[in-house]
Amino acid sequence: QVQLVESGGGLVQAGGSLTLSCAASGRTFGTYAMGWFRQAPGTEREFVAYISQRGYNIIYADSVKGRFTISRDNAKNAVVLQMKSLKPEDTAVYYCAAKLGQFSSGTAYKRDHEYDYWGQGTQVTVSS
Repeated sequence: QVQLVESGGGLVQAGGSLTLSCAASGRTFGTYAMGWFRQAPGTEREFVAYISQRGYNIIYADSVKGRFTISRDNAKNAVVLQMKSLKPEDTAVYYCAAKLGQFSSGTAYKRDHEYDYWGQGTQVTVSS
């Protein structure tokens, strides 16, 4: 089992940057694939970014490609989401999630129900 705690959210002006961190407990962090999702008020939770267990495979949602960067440090049990050129539409609660084992399909990393563990979320607000 792994516990996840996000941090780094806050209020930023459009065009600004924020870095979100997700700290994980446990000694087997490197066996989990990790994802970042976000949920704006009145909307469903949506996929933002994915990173495989060793960081070799990284995938982004089209809406954040070129602006967000996901990375992980298995020695520190952490995954980071660097966000730049932020837009008001990036405003949401951001969650990190952990997946143990294989996804059910090649694109299943985008589906929140595929993940086993979730953090409590951190609010990101981008003002125009």
